[in-house]
Amino acid sequence: MGRLDGKVVLISGAARGQGEAEARLFAEEGARVGIGDVLDAAGEAVAKELGDAAFYAHLDVREESDWSHFVASARERWGRVDGLVNNAAIFRSKPFLETSLADYREVIEVNQIGTFLGMKAAAPAMRESGGGSIVNVSSIAGFRAFPGSIAYVSSKFAIRGLTRTAARELGSLGIRVNSLHPGGVDTDMVPGEQKTPETYAAQPLARISESIEQARVVLFLMSEESSYCTGAEFVADGGLMA
Repeated sequence: MGRLDGKVVLISGAARGQGEAEARLFAEEGARVGIGDVLDAAGEAVAKELGDAAFYAHLDVREESDWSHFVASARERWGRVDGLVNNAAIFRSKPFLETSLADYREVIEVNQIGTFLGMKAAAPAMRESGGGSIVNVSSIAGFRAFPGSIAYVSSKFAIRGLTRTAARELGSLGIRVNSLHPGGVDTDMVPGEQKTPETYAAQPLARISESIEQARVVLFLMSEESSYCTGAEFVADGGLMA
């Protein structure tokens, strides 16, 4: 316990799923948490449960003004920002030739541009706090292709580039930037047909991941235990790509 004592961490997409698991775990470890999402009722409920350790803000990650408000709210409340988890994402499944430009842009704007805007908004505040840690949630779809998900795969590959470039530029400011690459995670974003035992039967750990298992990896990257890690890619996929 206490691995994040005194730290202020912002998490996008934290009203449910993996982001919610991160928010709850971080609060248990002593952090104060900003919960950002477009699911207002769910996000407010999580923040209420966490009490003084959390606040909720409406956050459409595509909107620069929402990010500015999110960061400013944390600074007004707690005076600093030490960490950011770019967790918010959407998934759309369509064959390549049936994917419209609007379909493609929707995914890119949330997953890729949302990550860019989050880092751009939080990094100056983190610099003023003396540094910190950014974790960008990508996917194993950032390493390999999956048919029927060209927009999602493109966005997750892009997050690798965003992470590595930001790590090179922000390291001198004391800001570490790493990416997490989950395999299947039991959240609402994953279609039901991809949660069956048969889907994971061939991988070494033959089951889908729970959100808390991914949150624990993010906790490590957010804590001082990973103080020499930046520009790195952390895979938590049950051995699928082994």
